[in-house]
Amino acid sequence: MRKVTLGSVLVVMLMMLSSYGAGTPAPQQSEVSMQSMTAAELEKAGDLARAQKNYPLAIQYFRKALRTDRKNSVLYNKLGMSELKNNELRTARQDFERAVKNNPKYVEAVNNIGAVDYVNKKYGSAAKYFKKAVALDETRPTFHINLGAAWFAQNKLDRAIAEYTRAVELDPEALKQDSKAGVVAQISTPEERARYQYMLAKIYAKRGDVENCLQCLKKAKEEGHRNLPNVYKEEEFSRMWQDPRLHEVVPPPTPK
Repeated sequence: MRKVTLGSVLVVMLMMLSSYGAGTPAPQQSEVSMQSMTAAELEKAGDLARAQKNYPLAIQYFRKALRTDRKNSVLYNKLGMSELKNNELRTARQDFERAVKNNPKYVEAVNNIGAVDYVNKKYGSAAKYFKKAVALDETRPTFHINLGAAWFAQNKLDRAIAEYTRAVELDPEALKQDSKAGVVAQISTPEERARYQYMLAKIYAKRGDVENCLQCLKKAKEEGHRNLPNVYKEEEFSRMWQDPRLHEVVPPPTPK
C-alpha cells in the first residue's frame, strides 16, 4: 500500500494514543538551545521527536517554530498531530483548524479535523470533514476509508460500503491494512464487529476476491454474526454459492 505522507492522520493511527496523558508534564528542552535554532531546525527536531514518539518534546519544538512562522500550515498540522498523540484533543483540533484557516485546501488538515471528531465519537461532524477531504482529493484511499468509518459508526451501511468499495478500487490493499485497527478498534461489541466483518466480506465478494471474503466471513462467524445464512440470499455472494470453501464457513441451507 502506498505510504501516507507525514501530513496525514489516519483514523487507524488515532486509536493508538501516546502513553502520555492529557496534562502530563512534557520533558523540558533547554530554552537556550531552542532559542539558537531556526524555524527549519526546530521543525526538523520536532519531526525527530515525533518519530521517536516523544510527543511532548515534539510539541515544544513545533510551538517554538510557530512563534517565528505563525502562518505555516504544515507546522500547525504537525503540532496538531503531536497533540493528538499526546491525547490533547481540543488543542489538536484548534491547530488543525488554524492550518486550514491559513490554507483552506490543505486536505490533510481537513481530514485531521474529522479524525479528532471521530475519536470524540462526533461521527456526524467527522463525516462532514471527511467528505470535504474526499472532495479536495478523491484519489486518496485513506479519506474514503475514514468517511466509510464515519458512516459505519452512524449505521449508514450503504454509504459505508460505497466508500470502502471506492478505497479498494483505488488501492486493493487498503482494507487489508486498515481494517485491523481503525473502525474495529472503535467498535465495542462483538455484534458490531461481526456486522463490520460481514460488510467487508460483501465488498470483497462483489470484487471477486474470494480469499479475503472468506476471511471476513470467518471473523464475522467468530464474533457471532446472526445472519450468516444470508450469504445464500444476497446477490453479492452469488458467484460463491457453489464453492465448497464457502460451505465450510457457512453451511448451505438444507433443501426443502
